[in-house]
Amino acid sequence: MNQQYDAPVTIQGISLLELTEQYGTPLYVYDASKIKSQFELLTSAFSTVSLKVKYACKALTNIAVMRMMREWGCGVDTVSIEEVMIAMRAGYSPSEICYTPNCVDFSEIEHAVELGVRINIDDLSMLEKFGHRYGNTVPCCVRFNPHILAGGNPHIQVGHIDSKFGISVYQLRHLLRIVENHSLNIVGVHMHTGSDILDPATFLRGAEILFETARSFPNLEFIDFGSGFKVPYKEGDYSTNMMEFGAVMSEAFRNFCNEYGRELEIWFEPGKFLVSEAGYFLVKTNVIKQTVSTLFAGVNSGQNHLIRPMFYDAYHHITNISNPDGTPRVYSVVGYICETDTFGWDRKIAEIREDDILCMHNAGAYGFSMSSNYNSRLRPAEVLIHNGEASLIRRRETLEDILRTQEL
Repeated sequence: MNQQYDAPVTIQGISLLELTEQYGTPLYVYDASKIKSQFELLTSAFSTVSLKVKYACKALTNIAVMRMMREWGCGVDTVSIEEVMIAMRAGYSPSEICYTPNCVDFSEIEHAVELGVRINIDDLSMLEKFGHRYGNTVPCCVRFNPHILAGGNPHIQVGHIDSKFGISVYQLRHLLRIVENHSLNIVGVHMHTGSDILDPATFLRGAEILFETARSFPNLEFIDFGSGFKVPYKEGDYSTNMMEFGAVMSEAFRNFCNEYGRELEIWFEPGKFLVSEAGYFLVKTNVIKQTVSTLFAGVNSGQNHLIRPMFYDAYHHITNISNPDGTPRVYSVVGYICETDTFGWDRKIAEIREDDILCMHNAGAYGFSMSSNYNSRLRPAEVLIHNGEASLIRRRETLEDILRTQEL
């Protein structure tokens, strides 16, 4: 489906320019109504099966956002013990939290067991340690690598044969020996192939592999298919047709449950799908710099605040909300970090002047959560617009915040 990208002058009736005057720049702003509509779209698409949505909180790990999602009935997917504890601070009970670590020390898994959250293991050696330590007293899930490419950006594919994530489906017999030797209670199987799933048929190939694997485990309660639903990043871009995907996937899941002999829960753990389009990153233009070949718009931010364009070669649409009706010119928008931190090359944007506010779209996922203090720069504030009101949900950092953990 196509997505139009007009400059968002207001969100829920609140002026973005006024927010920058009140809270300064750089500034992350999130539209709660968009997050909720994405959540409701997913639940509607899977209304005929027993669905559990586990928000992948690594995308945007803010307690205010997580509390809001919990009120809607959304669970949470975590990948570190710190995320587990933040989820509990946000009000989640251990039963609502799934913990899927990768390459962690076994002591972290032990800590998660003590907290009572659902454990998802993606390594044979860890599974063997888990079995030796807990036997059948602690139920767990196992993450499989189906060895498929979902398509899209290669930087965000994690289901291929060279991925560090998951236990290879070709190692099933070895895994089953571990399960049998330690009497492990496997209650879930899981896969995650990465982001930008567009074609339901591609996803179904991985699902059929997981269905085949699931037949080896008689005590399952759920099957977790991860996420990776594509969202649009620019005008004319496409996204996962969720209703079409839900219809096809639900039918396949019901057929498997009928064959398996009882109804299981179907889990998804979306992150980007829920929060990406809800986020806007607002920056101020410091300088307009003309070189012999390029017209640069230099802004008061950089890869320290939004690293995705440099890290993933990700596209973020950029609009000038101070001068939306200005004559379009071609700019390369760059940051103030002592690196090549380019947000966008050769973009046609309404004329940019010094002090203009630029808006970067699709900044809700992996924006603030991947930010840093590189060059000793301060991380920005975050604002959530919910029910027509804007709330500061994270204050802007100070130099004292950076120095707090240093020995002075």
